[in-house]
Amino acid sequence: MPEGDTIYRAARALQRAIGGKAVTGFETGLAKLARVNDDSPLVGRIVEKVESRGKWLLIYFSGDLILVTHMLMSGSWHLYRPGERWRMGRSRMRVVIRAGDGDGDWEAVAFNVPIAEFHTARSLERNTQIPKLGPDILAAEFTVAGGVARLAAYGREHPDAEIAVVLLNQRVLAGLGNVYKSEVAFAAGVNPFRAMRTITPKDMETMVDFAQRYMKANVVDGKGDGIVTYSGNRRTTHAMNREERLWVYRRQGQECRRCGATVMMRKQGEQARSTYWCPACQPWIEPALEDQ
Repeated sequence: MPEGDTIYRAARALQRAIGGKAVTGFETGLAKLARVNDDSPLVGRIVEKVESRGKWLLIYFSGDLILVTHMLMSGSWHLYRPGERWRMGRSRMRVVIRAGDGDGDWEAVAFNVPIAEFHTARSLERNTQIPKLGPDILAAEFTVAGGVARLAAYGREHPDAEIAVVLLNQRVLAGLGNVYKSEVAFAAGVNPFRAMRTITPKDMETMVDFAQRYMKANVVDGKGDGIVTYSGNRRTTHAMNREERLWVYRRQGQECRRCGATVMMRKQGEQARSTYWCPACQPWIEPALEDQ
């Protein structure tokens, strides 16, 4: 499932392939995008830059036009050379951007993308969720101290919120998804169901530090100038075996890799997302009586 690291890698690959190049063709299966293209054609515009913000991907075109996409659970961006066979059927295509300079032509294809909108800089600032995002964990300017400050501020306003639900809140920290939520809480030894009032500054620092380290490790750039869209299975352990790449996620009923206890799973939050944890490595801590 796409999380912040997936979107970061996709944006990086798209930037390398079509960044700075002229749009030579545009197709879409979405009426609202087609209408914008009819009124303000993309062909001839320059792809100024491609960037990720949390789980959102933004493609900036000259003339103040921005394509904003969100993958949710099943969307993806692919890159193909002209004439190369697509890996998914045309019925799943939502957007095709052809760009190039004659020597480096590419087709960027969005499949199964549930959210795709055109914006201007002004409409993007005023009418979308993106300006309300918390700090992007993969941004160059992100710091552990800044992430801790965001968690602490949210905890003061929502002391009863469960920590794993907060880790998924993109307005607190942008980029973490369901996999990292469970993995980060495990690495920090924090029970994912603990209320924010029980989370110490040290707990927060440890979780934010692991979040940044894990996500950065999963977007390590390949060598050379090639276009890298995916570097392998997401990994939080040091194991090279693909079956041992995660600590607890989707390991319900199996032995904890650290202590041998049984990994558990429970649905959590309004969206009933699956949360995995080791009850021995992540002990429950009751809120203090004076806080109840």
